[in-house]
Amino acid sequence: MSERIRVLVVDDSALMRKLIPAILARESSIEVVGTAMDGAFALKKIAELRPDVVTLDLEMPRMDGMETLRLIMRHAPLPVVLFSTHSKEGGCATLKALALGAVDFLAKPKDAAAGRLDDIAGQLIAKIKIAKGAAGRKLPPAVIEETVAPKKGTRTPLPPRRVIAIGISTGGPNALQFLFSQIPADFLSTILVVQHMPEGYTEMFAKRLDECCALEVHQARSGDLLLAGRVLICPGNRHMMVRRMPRGDMVVLSDGPPVNGHRPSVNVLFHSVAQEFGLTSVGILMTGMGDDGAEGLGAIKAAFGMTIAQSEDTCVVSSMPRAAILKGHVNKIIPLDGLGSYLVSNYGAERGATGKAGKNEQLEKNDKNQKVEQIPVSSPRS
Repeated sequence: MSERIRVLVVDDSALMRKLIPAILARESSIEVVGTAMDGAFALKKIAELRPDVVTLDLEMPRMDGMETLRLIMRHAPLPVVLFSTHSKEGGCATLKALALGAVDFLAKPKDAAAGRLDDIAGQLIAKIKIAKGAAGRKLPPAVIEETVAPKKGTRTPLPPRRVIAIGISTGGPNALQFLFSQIPADFLSTILVVQHMPEGYTEMFAKRLDECCALEVHQARSGDLLLAGRVLICPGNRHMMVRRMPRGDMVVLSDGPPVNGHRPSVNVLFHSVAQEFGLTSVGILMTGMGDDGAEGLGAIKAAFGMTIAQSEDTCVVSSMPRAAILKGHVNKIIPLDGLGSYLVSNYGAERGATGKAGKNEQLEKNDKNQKVEQIPVSSPRS
């Protein structure tokens, strides 16, 4: 029998310090080794108990969750799952904490104070298991949280050279922030992103990305045009598709049912991009749990688009890209720190450019026609 996952629960609420261990006790593979009422106590307990995973509330007296997280990552890095109240202020803090190194987050139910945590028990247990599997993973270099927003000059709206669709989940906020910081404002393709994230967070997430990179980043709305240098983030709890229309290529949002448990669904976006753009489509699967997007990436490959997977060793959780690799749907595997330069080199040059740009076009054709570069695929992580 494998060792149990040792968890430290950090929350200023005495009720939560009773309820959270109670729901985690339902899972035999998890052991709550202690609780702490604030960050100062948490740091002492971490040194004393050496937990595998910490669940962390952000709103606490004396030493809040943000400062606690900074000190954990600086002195004793270990997986942290944020478990805090959802509000506009709390949502901003959550995104900031993810940038500092937290693995994942879960919002407390609105009626948590009444002791109702049963509905999210399964989610919290699953996220703790994923966090344990991510232990020791090196996160991408953080884009400094106080970064001054790049100046974005007015540019003439141009149709995109390529339509790049990205599917991403656990570990996504950090990975996307790093990726987009590597791409200049004059990038000639458009980027569409399905990030598995609850409703109410994606708009703040898009704004944060917009402040940290030179690209134009928005939460998508139905009718938004696909333009060069524009990134559109799918809203939480909706599907995103694309349509070619007389007034321009655009995004269409849908309230259709979840697909394999997901809304938004990466597969929905990828199938739509493959159908509408075929040869000029690019699909990328990045860090994340599960297999959402694998079949859709196969549709893009079948339509003669380019398919890319983030390399396993640079993912926080590698299940999503691995699922597509194992199905044979991936043309190219690229580490996170090389993905931005690849996109700029292949899809950021002028259409009529010669020399290097022309060479890249030929290399891309070769990539589509060759088998994927063989990179060892380890046994699946939880």
